Amino acid sequence: MNIYDVSKHAHVSIATVSRVINGNPNVSEKTRMRVLAVMDELGYTPNVFARSLGLNTMKTIGIMCSDSSDPWLAEAISYLEKELRKNGYDSILCCSGYLPETKKKYLELLCSKRVDAIILTGSHYIEAKAKDNAYLLEAAKDIPIMLVNGHLDGEQIYSTVCDDQAAVYDAVSKLIKAGRSSILYLYSGNSYSNLLKLSGYRKALTDSGLPIRDELLVISPKDIDSAMEHLKLLSLKGIHFDAVFAAEDILAVGAVKYGEQAGLKIPEDINIIGYNNSILSRCTTPELTSVDNKVESICTTTVHTLMKVLNNGNVPAKTTITSELIKRGTTNF
Repeated sequence: MNIYDVSKHAHVSIATVSRVINGNPNVSEKTRMRVLAVMDELGYTPNVFARSLGLNTMKTIGIMCSDSSDPWLAEAISYLEKELRKNGYDSILCCSGYLPETKKKYLELLCSKRVDAIILTGSHYIEAKAKDNAYLLEAAKDIPIMLVNGHLDGEQIYSTVCDDQAAVYDAVSKLIKAGRSSILYLYSGNSYSNLLKLSGYRKALTDSGLPIRDELLVISPKDIDSAMEHLKLLSLKGIHFDAVFAAEDILAVGAVKYGEQAGLKIPEDINIIGYNNSILSRCTTPELTSVDNKVESICTTTVHTLMKVLNNGNVPAKTTITSELIKRGTTNF
């Protein structure tokens, strides 16, 4: 069945059927109900793509993330989809992984689906080399690109970020003021967000007159056991640290496990701070002090900004959200 069949059975023009499908108010209630009844009787479902030709919109947003099993990204996707539904938009999710060629492939796939915009979730989509971001700038010539906790200058590219540098600077400064002088920085890579966090760590040490020790800058795979084993290895080498700042909660949980197995009292012997204030921060004993980078606020702001963009409103290219340090049992300041 197609729109022509509906037109014939309802004794109206194809244009009238199209107006009913698209919600056009210039149709009488009696005619609208007759057309809808025929559509139901014939089992006709409007083709979304065909409908979009008249509306110039698919009412669909593409969402990309690197890894949907990541707790922070999973939470972000949930907030984004919920907010998009509130605004009458469906979404298509693509999990791209971390390889540049795969990210580019999935972005092109979403563009081919005629989505109205694409939301890139997480800072891993912004590369250090400008040439590796060229495909984003190219795509933004056709549709809006929204960055969740990442930033890139370009036409039709809009960013909502947490001030990661300031958040880490504040947390590490509190550790130093509490008497911690050998603060280990534990992170998983060199994403846009991670580099800002590392910058905040370095600045806090420098401003406090403490040296930046390379042996206390530790890169670990993003899993609990790997983080724990890295800290064990450092301890076996005789490298002392009295605090750990972890760039993500999952790494901080590994630090807590290390402390338990090493017989250290937390927070008396070692302070530990995580990042993201994810559900993992409430799953340790003691519970984890963590930086809340306001994932819900970032995501709702992203969607609100996008709705204004789609309605030709004036919006800032970059919006910054302020974090909050949530103090729990792994610190004593």
